[in-house]
Amino acid sequence: MESSSRPSSRHQQLTRLAETVLQPGFVGTTLPDWVRRRIAGGLTSVVLFGRNIVDPEQVARLTAELRAENRDLIIAIDEEAGDVTRLEAWTGASRPGNLALGAVDDVELTESVARDIGRELHAAGISLNYAPSADVNSNPLNPVIGARSFGARTDVVSRHTAAWVRGLQSAGVAACAKHFPGHGDTAVDSHHGLPQVSGSAEEIAATALPPFVAAMEAGVRVVMTAHLLAPAYDAELPATMSPRILVDLLRGELGFDGLVVTDGIEMSAVTARYGIGGATVRAVTGGADAVCVGGEHAGEATFDELTDDLVQAVLDGTLPEARITEAAARVAEFAAWSGSRTRAVATDGAASDIGLVAARRALRVSTEEGRGSVLPLVGAPHVVELSPTMNLAVDGQTPWGVAAPLSDLLPGTTSVRLTEDDLLAAGDLLDRKVLDPAAERSLVVVVRDAARHGWMSAAMTRLLGSRPDAVVVEMGVPNGAAPGAVHLVTHGATRVSGVAAAEFLAGRG
Repeated sequence: MESSSRPSSRHQQLTRLAETVLQPGFVGTTLPDWVRRRIAGGLTSVVLFGRNIVDPEQVARLTAELRAENRDLIIAIDEEAGDVTRLEAWTGASRPGNLALGAVDDVELTESVARDIGRELHAAGISLNYAPSADVNSNPLNPVIGARSFGARTDVVSRHTAAWVRGLQSAGVAACAKHFPGHGDTAVDSHHGLPQVSGSAEEIAATALPPFVAAMEAGVRVVMTAHLLAPAYDAELPATMSPRILVDLLRGELGFDGLVVTDGIEMSAVTARYGIGGATVRAVTGGADAVCVGGEHAGEATFDELTDDLVQAVLDGTLPEARITEAAARVAEFAAWSGSRTRAVATDGAASDIGLVAARRALRVSTEEGRGSVLPLVGAPHVVELSPTMNLAVDGQTPWGVAAPLSDLLPGTTSVRLTEDDLLAAGDLLDRKVLDPAAERSLVVVVRDAARHGWMSAAMTRLLGSRPDAVVVEMGVPNGAAPGAVHLVTHGATRVSGVAAAEFLAGRG
């Protein structure tokens, strides 16, 4: 007779299924004991974040240690390049993001950049990249997509999404088109609230879905869900947990037969309504195969909580056993495919300058009439960088801007970085920290998504009123205006875009 204190064989089987569909993160740069134990029990995936990364060599050691437990383990990362980077979170990305690639609009360049990212990820032992963003940034004030998108035009986003998928997967790393059914036409950051897409089904099909179709035609293996409400399809459930969106639309109408993974399940868009456990159960019930967790809640306790919630949901009939069995089978199938690709694909480990090439090509400059002599800068300028609060997809520690690379090219360059709180705390700060130090010198004003931040636009207007000869560098999504004697658009705030801008300002490009 089986002891009542020991889990039944069915409970053990359900636990294994639950552990298979979870994709947890963890803390630290070495393999935690709890992750090692869970891989032995059924854990099939892990996710790496910036906190797990020191340098490429350390990542390779970590992934080798993980794969020693399971050679087909799915090791995922969110490496979009550009503003959202994990491999280069501490140094700044050496490749520009999607907006820059869309601005250049050369699909061969996009494919080459994605292949270069794939080469580095493959060498580091990573098998799944939660990229590219296939969102059409049709709302210019979008607080969470912005420069992560290839642009505001569906055709541009479609062809570059396909090119990015081809490039990444040619290097042996699986791509993931996100955030289905499209996060571009939203005004709320899903890290903090539940966005809503107001378009009709016909409008969404014409504007937001084509990039996902293009990704599928390019062979994308994974699609990530969006935590948003699309009433045209489902007025009650967010896309992440909606059978109408994940089953009827994605699998039925669009014919996707690969792996469906959720966006970070701890995000407030879903947890505020359902709690983290409730959101996890509803996501799998609704058609998701894998649940990403650990960006903010990384640890054994969260993993065990979600495992127990999934098991209990099956036992009480909330989650059909056939559904979690189907989800786990898809994860296992993908793990076997990605593991074989990890071992079979050979990549060139040589460093490439394709990122700088792309960043240079993405620069766009407008010069006020009669101000052609402002550039190149003569002497060491004073640089002010107006810095917004980043959304949680962007690591706040990641270096960005123009001041640092410009000081390398023009020794003696001085700089200050100011936030909204800084300016609210001291009304004369622009005079003391910007205008006075820039007297008799060139002034460079660096902004990031100024159109979305009233305080930033106001500060820029104030500075240009006193210094109409100032150079403005726009490192976010441009809004069509071209303030400043010279207006330089980089289409993203990545480190390499700052280098390209500094070269141009100093006449070295």
